[in-house]
Amino acid sequence: MTEKKRIAVFGGSECTAQTAEAAEMVGKLLAEKGALVYCGGRSGVMKAVCKGTSEAGGTVVGILPTQDASGINRYVTVPVATGAGQGRNVMIANSVHGAIAIAGAYGTLSEIAHTLAQNKPVVTLGSWDIKGVNEAQTPEGAVHKILEIT
Repeated sequence: MTEKKRIAVFGGSECTAQTAEAAEMVGKLLAEKGALVYCGGRSGVMKAVCKGTSEAGGTVVGILPTQDASGINRYVTVPVATGAGQGRNVMIANSVHGAIAIAGAYGTLSEIAHTLAQNKPVVTLGSWDIKGVNEAQTPEGAVHKILEIT
C-alpha cells in the first residue's frame, strides 16, 4: 500500500476573498489527488483550504495552537490541540512531506522556514519569495508542483 502524501497548507488567519478562493481550490485539488491536508485549523486561508478539502471528501488535520479545540473551523476532520501557540508551526512541518504557502504574514514565514530547514519542499502561491521555495501562479500549478516534488 502506498502512503498518502501529507501536505500542509500555510496562510494567514485573515485573507482577501481572492486568496480564500485560491486556498479553497488548493484544498479541493489536494483532496481529489488523495493527499492528507494539514493546516492550522482556524480562520482565513486555513478555513478556506479546510472547506475545499472537506467538500471534496478529503481529510483535514488541524494543528491548533490552543489546549482545546476552541477557535477551530467547522471543516477540520481531525483537530489536534497542542497548547503550543506558534510552536505548533514546528509540529506541522514535522508532520508533512511538503507544503504550499498561500499569501500570509510572519506566521506563514515561520512555517515556511521550519519546513525548508527540514529539507522538505515548499511551493508558494502569492506568498514569501525566499531562497529555496518553488513559486506557482495558480492553485492547479501549486498542487501539481508539490505532489510532483514530494
